[in-house]
Amino acid sequence: MKLTKDIKTKFDKLGVNSWCELSLNIPHSYEDLTLHPTIQMGKAQLIDATVESVFRAPNTIQITFFAHNLGHSISGVLFRPKPYMMHQFKVGDRDYYYGVVDCKTGNCSITMPRKTTSVGAITPKYKSALRSDVMLRLVQNNLTLENLLSEGLKEEIAAQILKLHFPTELVDLKDLDAKSIDALKYLELFTYMKQLSAKRRYFKSTVKVDASYDEWKNRLPFELTNEQIDAIQDIKCDFNKDVASRRMIVGDVGSGKTMVILAAASMMLPNRSILMAPTTILANQLFEEAQKFLPNAKSVLVTNKSKKIDLNEFDFIIGTHALLYRELPEAGLVMVDEQHRFGTAQRNMLEKLVSYGDSKPHFLQFSATPIPRTQAMIETAHINVSLITSTPFTKDIDSKVIHKNDFKELLENIKEEISKNNQVLLVYPLVEQSEVLEYQSIEEARAYWEKNFDNVYVTHGKDKQKEEVLFEFREKGSLLIATTVVEVGISLPRLTTVVIVGAERLGLSTLHQLRGRVSRTGLKGYCYLYTNNSVTERLDRFVDTISGFDIANLDLKFRKSGDLLKGASQSGSQFKWVDLSEDVEIVKSVKVDLSESVS
Repeated sequence: MKLTKDIKTKFDKLGVNSWCELSLNIPHSYEDLTLHPTIQMGKAQLIDATVESVFRAPNTIQITFFAHNLGHSISGVLFRPKPYMMHQFKVGDRDYYYGVVDCKTGNCSITMPRKTTSVGAITPKYKSALRSDVMLRLVQNNLTLENLLSEGLKEEIAAQILKLHFPTELVDLKDLDAKSIDALKYLELFTYMKQLSAKRRYFKSTVKVDASYDEWKNRLPFELTNEQIDAIQDIKCDFNKDVASRRMIVGDVGSGKTMVILAAASMMLPNRSILMAPTTILANQLFEEAQKFLPNAKSVLVTNKSKKIDLNEFDFIIGTHALLYRELPEAGLVMVDEQHRFGTAQRNMLEKLVSYGDSKPHFLQFSATPIPRTQAMIETAHINVSLITSTPFTKDIDSKVIHKNDFKELLENIKEEISKNNQVLLVYPLVEQSEVLEYQSIEEARAYWEKNFDNVYVTHGKDKQKEEVLFEFREKGSLLIATTVVEVGISLPRLTTVVIVGAERLGLSTLHQLRGRVSRTGLKGYCYLYTNNSVTERLDRFVDTISGFDIANLDLKFRKSGDLLKGASQSGSQFKWVDLSEDVEIVKSVKVDLSESVS
């Protein structure tokens, strides 16, 4: 059905684009305008009544009705009546009246009765940007099975949703049955994933490559995990298509995403690859890995301090956002590491720099922030997703929630680790003192650590020298005091212990990222979560959970899921009905149905 100008205007006011989206605006309550032969205690109900008497007091109108459907008299009261109400009740008139009926000490009364002509139906009441009667007419005149089916919705879902808008019996919205809730979840995902897939754009790829990675893999001094190989295989299939691929590789902390990056660059040869990393340290580490494990590619590092050189000579260009301000040669593949650290505009800018006319390079983005599997499945409507949930070796990290009285024991552990030439990280919530927060800041705490320990380094987000501090700490330091600036970034092979102060203030995914800094090379690791709170259910659950993808699910249970599409995923929820940690089967069903409706 083509939308009329009037309906389109109403859709714009409601912020919806389709009948399916409109149908998600279910009623917030119902008026039962059917006649009952008995009183529905404490509920609004309809009476067929004759006015027997009317008494007007200064602030009320008191009426006596004879309710024919109930077979007895009932008193009515209007508080602070408006002028027009004065003329609605004339002795001897018989009409239908609607209000809340109650019986106390044998007297039955109807509060705020109003005359109505809509008899015999259960009428939905809507809260929306439209006036309630306008919204009701829009739904009742246009929300049909035919319109919902025309948008690809399954008949059984459409029928279930329509029951909420056109009920034959009273619906308890506070206790909806499972069938209605599942239909609402399905509908919510259906409209959302349909919008996502509509945003997907297809471009011709600048190069099509059918390459093998076996030779590169066989030269490695270690075995790749099955999931690393699966991700590489996904990329290999992408490269062999005429369409420029867009893929996100989501890997847990320490899952070996670097090897997937190098495998992609290797398969792209002799075509050029470009990789953008968020910090000089990360770019440098990736450059070193490329020289070690990708010797057949001529690699170069580009940072703000790099001299201007002709980049046309290189197969693999690795750099920071400094790449955005250089003239880049044509490339078959663009990769972005820690993609959430760059804005969408920056990622698009890099891609545009090496796009030619209608053709684009293949595009891979990497993230070390695990997302719930359900979210990953939803994202595939917009971009291909590969998950790496396992790590090349099992980390041996003891996690523990600690309080003030554990400080002496913590100190002993820190001293012991430093005596073994291992490193310790202390994460504080703030740089400077706060009157609101009951934890020490970096500036308050540093004097104690610097007095009692040697080789103490300090850095934080506003520190312009943070990369140099981290680099020097890696080589010479024993104890690093920092904010969550170290959540993503430098590899610290000797780091075995992390202490997170005020741990309850951080999201579980951030805690997991910080814990992932330790034990990168198989050493025994320790993660201490320091809190002043006595009840620590969320932290206790974290301590018992190792997988980042399970942590992401836990985070969902404790915090709302956020908007996947707009990236505002810190709090608030995109979904009203869907629970991303539970509804994987419904996501699968929607995915299948959407792909069938497209094909």
